[in-house]
Amino acid sequence: MPINITMPALSPTMEEGNLAKWLVKEGDKVGPGDVIAEIETDKATMEVEAVDEGTVAKIVVPAGTEGVKVNALIAILAADGEDVGAAAKGGDAAPAKAEAAPAPAKAEAPKEAAPAPAAPAAAAAAPAKSGDRTFSSPLARRIAKDAGIDLSAVTGSGPHGRVIKKDVEAAISGGGAKTAAAPAASASAPAAAPKPMSDDTVLKLFEEGSYELVPHDGMRKTIAKRLLEAKSTVPHFYLTVDCELDALLALRAQINAASPMRKTEKGDVPAYKLSVNDMIIKAMALALRDVPDANVSWTEANMVKHKHSDVGVAVSIPGGLITPIIRRAEEKTLSTISNEMKDLAKRARDRKLKPEEYQGGTTAVSNLGMFGVKDFAAIINPPHATILAIGAGEERAVVKKGEIKVATVMSVTLSTDHRAVDGALGAELAQAFKRHIENPMGMLV
Repeated sequence: MPINITMPALSPTMEEGNLAKWLVKEGDKVGPGDVIAEIETDKATMEVEAVDEGTVAKIVVPAGTEGVKVNALIAILAADGEDVGAAAKGGDAAPAKAEAAPAPAKAEAPKEAAPAPAAPAAAAAAPAKSGDRTFSSPLARRIAKDAGIDLSAVTGSGPHGRVIKKDVEAAISGGGAKTAAAPAASASAPAAAPKPMSDDTVLKLFEEGSYELVPHDGMRKTIAKRLLEAKSTVPHFYLTVDCELDALLALRAQINAASPMRKTEKGDVPAYKLSVNDMIIKAMALALRDVPDANVSWTEANMVKHKHSDVGVAVSIPGGLITPIIRRAEEKTLSTISNEMKDLAKRARDRKLKPEEYQGGTTAVSNLGMFGVKDFAAIINPPHATILAIGAGEERAVVKKGEIKVATVMSVTLSTDHRAVDGALGAELAQAFKRHIENPMGMLV
């Protein structure tokens, strides 16, 4: 029986992706573990492996196609010994297996609806359901959605009563299926967010020929969507503290000077070279360890209290940014954090990070100090409840014991989700961070 290859979900939040390249062609034999395609998400390009064995009977979605929905049919595989031509024609009637899997995870991609379990032949004519769910092929679901057809009213003729393409087409032509009703408006439903200005409205404000249009790519769209959701749903408030850096800069220089040399193809290089940002990551991780009530995430039902400090670090890449995560940073040495961060940043710029390397985390750090920015407020990246915005270290006049002194000072702004971190708790976290920055020797023990 033909096997449907569908667009895999390469991460829990993925809704669509670009089918960048096929690494097989029709007629090729494949087996479990063979890399068959490359999929581009908004953040990375990932190889996809076959899960089943067979012959590629038909490539449904050509290479270069953008915006392919998760679970959409992308190719058909003929099972071992099956006629390839027949499989190419009958693929939509086959059970939709999770044939494509992300190469790093070597696991089947999650599905919205799994094939129905084996049932007695007498039940084959009835629609396959589990609870209120009707099992159907991805193509059937798409056609039904476009036509406004309620799949629960369609009798499936596929294996175990599964609704397939021809069933939906018959319902459309016969007019016998219920039209999917639009959900009734609820008095308690939140008001719709105001819509941004349309393209036409914006372009009318500028002289024709005075601009060029650059279409948004997937990364830009995702960044815009997530930041809009964050500012619309997370009640932000901000706390700014000034941290003196002189002790930290002196310790950093001393640690880097003591780095052993290691042999590489390019010659002897230091085993590590700490940056100020590496020490900021460690200080934030230790601050969350010291103030565990601030190391949380908000959900409607629970306060999620994290056991470790997983610190995301904003990295600028062409077309946007990404936040790779230093896991359990409170437990790691500064040299480990430094080397790990260099590796993550390089692979982020090459778009080679795995989803688990940039999704999740318990907080984040965004540093614009290298651009001379004195201070700013960053937008929280849910499910985080905090984010730290780092400004430039600069020499300022400070008063110590009645005397004016010169010190290197860095302004830091903590954004917090007020649902999860109240003002006093946020202030306690900011002070814990300041304490580690100004007494950096404590980060070594």
